[in-house]
Amino acid sequence: MPILPYGTWPSPIDARTVAACDGRPDDVGFVGDDVWWTEPRPKEDGRRTLMRRRSDGAVEQMLPAPWDARSRVIEYGGRPWTGRAGTDGFLVVFAHRADQRLYALRPGGEPRPLTPVSAVGGGLRWAEPSLPDGRAEVWCVMEEFTGDGPGDVRRVLAAVPLDGSAAEDRDAVRELVPERHRFLSGPRLSLDGRRAAWLAWDHPRMPWDETELLVAEVDPSGVLGEPERVAGGRSESVAQVEWAADGALLYTSDRTGWWNIHRDGAPVCPREEEFAGPLWRLGLRWSAPLDNGLAAVLHGRGALRLGILDVESGEVVDAAGPWTEFAPTLAVLGDRVAAVGASPHSGYEVVELDARTGHTRVVGHPHHDVVDPAYYPRPRVRTFVGAEGREVHATVYPPRHPDCVAPETECPPYVVRAHGGPTGRSTLALDLAIAALTSRGIGVVEVDYGGSSGYGREYRDRLRGEWGVVDVADCAAVALALAAEGSADRDRIAVSGGSAGGWTAAASLVGTDVYACGTIVYPVLDLVDWAAGGTHDFESHYLETLVGPHARVPERYAERSPAAHADRITAPFLLLQGLDDVICPPAQAERLLARATERGVPHTYLAFPGEGHGFRRAETIARAWEAELRLYEEVFGISALIRPHPGPVG
Repeated sequence: MPILPYGTWPSPIDARTVAACDGRPDDVGFVGDDVWWTEPRPKEDGRRTLMRRRSDGAVEQMLPAPWDARSRVIEYGGRPWTGRAGTDGFLVVFAHRADQRLYALRPGGEPRPLTPVSAVGGGLRWAEPSLPDGRAEVWCVMEEFTGDGPGDVRRVLAAVPLDGSAAEDRDAVRELVPERHRFLSGPRLSLDGRRAAWLAWDHPRMPWDETELLVAEVDPSGVLGEPERVAGGRSESVAQVEWAADGALLYTSDRTGWWNIHRDGAPVCPREEEFAGPLWRLGLRWSAPLDNGLAAVLHGRGALRLGILDVESGEVVDAAGPWTEFAPTLAVLGDRVAAVGASPHSGYEVVELDARTGHTRVVGHPHHDVVDPAYYPRPRVRTFVGAEGREVHATVYPPRHPDCVAPETECPPYVVRAHGGPTGRSTLALDLAIAALTSRGIGVVEVDYGGSSGYGREYRDRLRGEWGVVDVADCAAVALALAAEGSADRDRIAVSGGSAGGWTAAASLVGTDVYACGTIVYPVLDLVDWAAGGTHDFESHYLETLVGPHARVPERYAERSPAAHADRITAPFLLLQGLDDVICPPAQAERLLARATERGVPHTYLAFPGEGHGFRRAETIARAWEAELRLYEEVFGISALIRPHPGPVG
């Protein structure tokens, strides 16, 4: 077997392969007996299409280009479609990304608009549509901009007529509730149609901090009565609400310290594990009640497994299969459960579980090995010791190659990856961007630093007031621990992250000397600007929790902002930015770059027109990954061993 230095191993996973496999299916649902879902198209400007698996097993695309089923409500979006079957075939309603109008799709026809276009600010947007039985309306969350500023917006529950009368007439949209809360989830109707339940919250709280569960009576004309708060508030986060077949109210609350399922106020499975996660998009679904009184659930610490919960006994039986991670999108029909699952050896697939027999099968977007699986890494889920003895969860991906080994005296370089959010976590699923590094001999470790979801409320709350401190310290602790045990080369460790992970990467380069270089992707960089309205409405008050009220601790905002302290950066870095990003605008990146240039810090800046917060186009993803690999090869001294590059970083 060849003995080659780490980082020089030949790999079949290139940038185009990484880009072609980016994204996952999502938003599964049943329309009649058929399973539908959204699916990414990186090579088609990153749009999302609607897919359908017929009852006979045939799979077809239902939305040709340029249709793009994606909502922009709260910028992160929400479930963009719904559907039902009837004697005349299916009816599907979806939000189209380009104009954010709702469209109706019927067999053999072209999508027909149901809502108008608004020229005010960000316009009219819709999320979490549903089709109540017996009503010629689609109910959903309406986001309406009232001015040009990111905070000039209102959100209410609304009913849109299916006859198209609102396509040019905003007044034809019926508002179901007065404007009382800044944010809402879509309404869930009881099976008899007499009650509606939804979640609501207000600034400065985020939905994983505090939400209210509201229930209202629905009269025969479809008018909602005065809502009653039945759960939530007082530092309690309710992440999801559903109605059981017998009329009981099922909701997932963290009042126990973990997101556990409750039935009419009582916990039914009080475990120290999560049955939900942070509500970054409207319409996420971690549980779904079955007609027989059981419920399909996602649960676990860190990675989420699919199981069937007996609501009476609290017993959970996990589904058989290779999947170690499931996305929060469940749908049920009778005994059938549709889900989206992945494993360290396979990408996300649409799977179906027969809750009666326990049989699980792939029904859509099946994983295909584009390279030999021998090049995939084998992750190790570990817990490290951080500052003050606190636990830090992480997933380690050591270098792996079927035909190469490194010299026994050499330790591998490593990339420390910080996830976004920061109230998020890493997933236990195949990621070809990671495999492309590990198969070359560069290790990767994904750190679920304090503040991450998946480990209970106490772990999640560690970041309160400590963003830029705890996350930075936890990532550094993991990096140094790997070096101390001989798993990583202390002099060849990089830090990388996007969005809030980009903040952690930048703050790590400013505040520590642990890393030889860093990759910063569409990052938060300037807290002062963010607090002054330099971001979108959803997260505009998030810093009050993460950092503290600006009026009380203004010095903290200035001191922690990487953009204000670029002169402290001494390591080379790569900065990647979408020019259409309204969440982390390019202006913040430009301020950091100006100061880094004055300082003479080696860096590369790539800005991508047409890209927002999260790259979706195949050419962007490929170019970004190539630039990241080039940075590591040059800084770690690998490029001199394998091939010359046309020029230095920066």
